[in-house]
Amino acid sequence: MSQSYVERTIGRLVTDEAARERFASDPGGALLEMIERGMELTEGERRSLASLDPEILTYFAHSLDPRLQRSDLKGGST
Repeated sequence: MSQSYVERTIGRLVTDEAARERFASDPGGALLEMIERGMELTEGERRSLASLDPEILTYFAHSLDPRLQRSDLKGGST
């Protein structure tokens, strides 16, 4: 079951601009917020995800069709 949450977390970071910006400024804090909202991640998964390069996530996000993106219309608020 945990692999599903890892995939969902990565998907959110790639398709949700506000989540990605929050992650870029504080990876650990952003992941803890996701966990508080129901993402079930082990400590090891959380550490591994926190080490993702925010620039690579942004690069990948920009390669996706804009219709798959969730824009940050609130200026960083999730």
